[in-house]
Amino acid sequence: MAAEDPSVSGVSGRYATALFELARDEKSVDAVKADLDKFNALLDESADLKRLVRSPVFGADTQLKALNAVLDKAGIGGVAANVLRVLTTNRRLFAVADVIRAFNALVAKYKGEATADVTVAEPLSDKNLDALKASLKTVTGKDVALNVKVDPAIIGGLVVKLGSRMIDSSLRTKLNSIKHAMKEAG
Repeated sequence: MAAEDPSVSGVSGRYATALFELARDEKSVDAVKADLDKFNALLDESADLKRLVRSPVFGADTQLKALNAVLDKAGIGGVAANVLRVLTTNRRLFAVADVIRAFNALVAKYKGEATADVTVAEPLSDKNLDALKASLKTVTGKDVALNVKVDPAIIGGLVVKLGSRMIDSSLRTKLNSIKHAMKEAG
């Protein structure tokens, strides 16, 4: 399965594929995905956890002790916790974000879903999120999971990346286009 999807390759792809197959065999794909998403959210929120995960200064024992404390406090257990421990023991914890991304891609493919990365200037309401999902479903014919990122720098509008397609209707891009057109005319 990993060979079919170019986004699932290398070290992270091997771990993600093994994790996916184990989770699928144990019929716990959704639970593992939820735990990994929870850990990924913790990574995004905590600079200290990012430093622990990425820094080669920490030894495997130190990383494992800290990781166990984080997992216990977050309530992450089972297969997901075991894989995070294996990554730590094998000195591959730095690749955890790529493993999670590859695992999510495998889950989406397994469920017949597509994933879109959406960048917006301010948080979207549930109504707008549902409308965006519905629009993307009509385009792709698949259920679409959204990874929404808020970036005030785009000023307004949104940027949608779905597979190899990208739609940039941000105000920043439109203003830049006008600026370039004015430079050429002037």
